Amino acid sequence: MIGLIGATNASADQLDATKSMEINVHGRVTEHCAMGQIGDMAFGDITRPGLTAAARVRFSCNVPFDMKIQAAHGGLANVQYPQGQGPYAGMLPFTMDVAIPVRKPASALVGRSFSSRELMGGATLSSAGGIATEGFTLSVALGAPPREAGLLAGQYAETVVITVSPS
Repeated sequence: MIGLIGATNASADQLDATKSMEINVHGRVTEHCAMGQIGDMAFGDITRPGLTAAARVRFSCNVPFDMKIQAAHGGLANVQYPQGQGPYAGMLPFTMDVAIPVRKPASALVGRSFSSRELMGGATLSSAGGIATEGFTLSVALGAPPREAGLLAGQYAETVVITVSPS
């Protein structure tokens, strides 16, 4: 007896006439922006002219970003009498410079100089489409008292808040 064994091809074993195919591959990277901390900038006797302080801040952001800088008083304010008294001023203006190395993809530097008055309402520095991996430099230069008599005696302070968000 002779038997014939027949086999049927399963569909997985069949070949199409296609010579190419397309495969979609997907993934995601979460946005990440982080800043390090710096200590207070203590100037001591602020009646001395030309006082400056600078700090290097650790900073990394893997997306283009906006940096908002906002000051509470718009200058170093006398804690008790920010408006001053008599001929003496209670506010000392300052200038804050920010410089951020960015990549977009070539290296560039974005930066801006802000007056303390500008910062009172909040000011924004854009990365102009760049990302940051190398931190940034922050420097503060104290100005001259706005009144001829100088500054009112006392403690002076200002609080500056820096916030970073994807743009």
